[in-house]
Amino acid sequence: MGRRQRRRQQQSREGGSQGWPESGYPDIVKENASFEHYYGKLGIVPQEEWESFLATLREPLPATLRITGYKSHAKEILHCLKEKYFKEIENLVVDGQKIEMPQPLSWYPEELAWHTNLNRKVLRKSPQLEKFHHFLVSETECGNISRQEAVSMIPPLLLNIQPHHKILDMCAAPGSKTAQLIEMLHADMSVPFPEGFVIANDVDNKRCYLLVHQAKRLNSPCIMVINHDASSIPNIQISTNGKKEILFYDRILCDVPCSGDGTLRKNIDIWKKWTTHNSLQLHGLQLRIATRGVEQLAEGGRMVYSTCSLNPIENEAVIGSLLEKSEGALELADVSSELPGLKRLPGITQWKVMTKDGHWFEDWKEVPSSRHTQIRPTMFPLKDEQKLKALHLERCFRILPHHQNTGGFFIAVLIKKSPMPWNKRQPKVQNKLPQKSGDLIPVDAKQDSSESEGHIVQDAKDGETSVTESVENKKDGVCGPPPSKKMKLFGYKEDPFVFLPEEEPLFPPIQSFYALDPSFPKMNLLTRTQEGKKRQVYMVSKEIRDVLLNNSEKLKV
Repeated sequence: MGRRQRRRQQQSREGGSQGWPESGYPDIVKENASFEHYYGKLGIVPQEEWESFLATLREPLPATLRITGYKSHAKEILHCLKEKYFKEIENLVVDGQKIEMPQPLSWYPEELAWHTNLNRKVLRKSPQLEKFHHFLVSETECGNISRQEAVSMIPPLLLNIQPHHKILDMCAAPGSKTAQLIEMLHADMSVPFPEGFVIANDVDNKRCYLLVHQAKRLNSPCIMVINHDASSIPNIQISTNGKKEILFYDRILCDVPCSGDGTLRKNIDIWKKWTTHNSLQLHGLQLRIATRGVEQLAEGGRMVYSTCSLNPIENEAVIGSLLEKSEGALELADVSSELPGLKRLPGITQWKVMTKDGHWFEDWKEVPSSRHTQIRPTMFPLKDEQKLKALHLERCFRILPHHQNTGGFFIAVLIKKSPMPWNKRQPKVQNKLPQKSGDLIPVDAKQDSSESEGHIVQDAKDGETSVTESVENKKDGVCGPPPSKKMKLFGYKEDPFVFLPEEEPLFPPIQSFYALDPSFPKMNLLTRTQEGKKRQVYMVSKEIRDVLLNNSEKLKV
């Protein structure tokens, strides 16, 4: 008997000191007056859909799965699912009810994502369903199927990734989106070593190991996991023709930390904890992360900003502020024709700010000085109608749960037209498959990289440094990044990366055992020990090798 069960039985005998029923914990009441008042006033949900919106939020989220791995392999799994398991349960009746068949997500390419309302209780009631359940479990364990929320699959699809793209995933853990990025990089199976790569970052050291675990399943030599604060990811240098240059990314995924009220169907604890305070606290960090992202984006490059929040303070306010201070360097892409079949609502252009205690403000000028640390100017929409119209915030989009039985989500796709105002110069994105590793800028063409790139740093001890701190001194609320602080590394000290030397005695037996071709790039093999027994050998692409060799002092890999 488990400890919790014994405790509940004892409390039941003692008169139920915690007030728990014998069956277990009480159900969480899926109501929050403040949440309903806030979103009801903002008008994000069309009035005629309000009741449907709330009713869907109170329903459990259907399970969604994505067939992972590289294309040829994924298609084999899909064929097995459709021709064997789905056919076996097609006309199955359990407890007098016909089983609801899994359905493909209409907007996901090539039917590689499905949703189902089958729960564990139902799956265990029939031998045919039990076989299907075992198949799902075993394929998930070996990485061929991934349980991933439907709306979470959207951002990578909107990046339009090509095999030569250099990609940064800024807040990557737990890694389901990162896996999608790797798969897209390897879309052409005839190219074993794409020229592009994925650098996946997360601020949490433990979650970085989750990332490694996810990425391992795909066996790609083009993925590197780093552990940094996303708002101060250092510039990466690589060498081309003996010259050190700074790397700019073709594609950036900026899925920032958020209050998560779009996940109410899955994380039901949010019902009782929700206040606007979380959004007000996160806005500054989200803006800093997004700003650091566009700084590292190549001209012509694409960055997708996303949250699982419905709140405009974390969404349109961040994007509006970023576009305003970019002074035309950034523009929102119109992606309304991409992912046909996906229902979405356009971004809003007007909203108000509400405090935790229910006070509303329509303009920064109304905010008393006592609240200036809590409420910032960047949280409000622009008052200049012409400037506001030029931002095209309606090109952002919001996914509401009741439209396609999903979670809630917000997405904005940004295109970089020119360097950020505080950056002097940088290269353009590659539109064709490059001959050399591209998207670079010579170090000697710039000042010290930490200054010239306008780093926005969150110091681990000093807390948040808001990008809006100097806003009162700037005209019309436009602000550049604040002065940078020295970056501090934190977390565990990682083992070194040691590339095998030319005459490594370890390699010939490996080459013989696996019958490796003489052209095999053994210079790309590495271990993580300077001395002692080498238990594991890793393989990377030549581009990742170059990144490791040139950035060992500044990157925590």
